[in-house]
Amino acid sequence: MVGVERIKLGSQGLEVSAQGLGCMGMSSFYGPPKPEAKMVTLIHHAIDNGITFLDTSDVYGPFTNEILLGKALKGIRHKVQLATKFGSSFADGKISIRGDPAYVRAACEASLMRLQVDCIDLYYQHRVDTSVPIEVTVGELKKLVEEGKIKYIGLSEASASTIRRAHAVHPITAVELEWSLWTRDAEDEIIPTCRELGIGIVAYSPLGRGFLSSGPKMVEELAPNDSRKNLPRFQPENLEHNKVLFDRVNEIAVRKGCTPSQLALAWVHHQGNDVCPIPGTTKIGNLNQNIGALSVKLSPEELAELEVIASDDAVKGDRYGRVSRTWKDSETPDLASWKAL
Repeated sequence: MVGVERIKLGSQGLEVSAQGLGCMGMSSFYGPPKPEAKMVTLIHHAIDNGITFLDTSDVYGPFTNEILLGKALKGIRHKVQLATKFGSSFADGKISIRGDPAYVRAACEASLMRLQVDCIDLYYQHRVDTSVPIEVTVGELKKLVEEGKIKYIGLSEASASTIRRAHAVHPITAVELEWSLWTRDAEDEIIPTCRELGIGIVAYSPLGRGFLSSGPKMVEELAPNDSRKNLPRFQPENLEHNKVLFDRVNEIAVRKGCTPSQLALAWVHHQGNDVCPIPGTTKIGNLNQNIGALSVKLSPEELAELEVIASDDAVKGDRYGRVSRTWKDSETPDLASWKAL
């Protein structure tokens, strides 16, 4: 199997595998939780093959994915770079977005316990709390860095202006955003801002939540409680249009002798050595295939061909609709307006 290189993620000193592993689907959102023993085996297989950057969140489960990783990493914590996230508060059966200092600290302490670790390598704000100035949230994260509870700070689904304000309080190491052949809305402002500030880019859903692996037929195979069934792009009225993108990607993949998912992942890898995609999977075969994408080389002509295919009008349907907030809803009040309770 191809060796997995190491890359510098951001300019603060964090080094990770050039491809990570998104762990969400092992525990939640994409159908029922998968058998724990199999997922532990998968995580160990990933690490043994050089995939050492593991991505989770307290919202996955909720909580059960962090617990799974805690069990899987017993005795091998030193081999991995562990990223988790906070921001979704669960109370009275409802989820709210919180970024106030007391919540940030409590969430971090709880994640440390579930993961059974002393320190989190990369701690992201999963979604931005638009009622709290970003400077206040990052100020508390800075304290957690100083206390040795987290090493590096990240933001997920944050706008360019929010990233800039956060970075002024404490250097942001990485920004997590959805980036793939069918999601390119971060390219105009967010990615250039990250590059200007020396912030690494973590691309989640680089396979279009599975669509770029197997096309529309995947929708027929989704479990009844799979959250992708609620996303606009997977609705019948958009699926037929979006199939054209998959068909074109598949054609090029056949020509190159790789799978469509390897081609889609290779495209993300070719966006720069400051980008780390974190495809998720629950199958060892798919994990091996994803690692294989690292050896797929794309010529300037092939990249240009993919650029044309993946233009703005190539995809119908929002990323989330009303299911989740995105960077478009991440502006926070001015710091001067903050009155700490």
